[in-house]
Formats: sequence, structure tokens, C-alpha cells
Amino acid sequence: MFGNAYKIYYHMHKSKIELIMRTTLDIPENLLSEAMRVTRARTKTEVIKFALENIIQKNKLKYLKKYRGKIKLEINMDLLRKRN
Repeated sequence: MFGNAYKIYYHMHKSKIELIMRTTLDIPENLLSEAMRVTRARTKTEVIKFALENIIQKNKLKYLKKYRGKIKLEINMDLLRKRN
């Protein structure tokens, strides 16, 4: 599927198998260091995963914001929060 350029690893995480791919990236050291500092990431992999997850989340929210005010929801917030 990926040819000889990729080695594929499987990793068990939270009762599911994740496909892990090794890759080489050219990232400015100062950018990576600052990202690790502000996120308190312990490893380069951790900060890259954090960044990718945030990009995905941000784009999903952007997509959902298109529907703001266009969907009528009949939700009783007091009941959901168990207030009387």
C-alpha cells in the first residue's frame, strides 16, 4: 500500500489498534522547542500529535459554526444541569 518508503507499526491504545507511521520532517528547531515548552510536551512526537489533533478539532468546529442559529433545539439546560 505504501511501498518501501514506509515502515508501518501497529500500536495498542485504549483497546484499539492504531496504525503508526514513521516519517522525517524538516521543522525549525526554535518552533519545535517553543511548541514543546508551551504545551509541556515531553517528546517531539507528543507535540506533533497534539498539534495535529488541534488542527483537526479547529477545522471541525469551523464546520459546525456554519450551523449556528440555523438548527432549532428544544433543550432545557436547567434540566440537563439538574437545576430546579
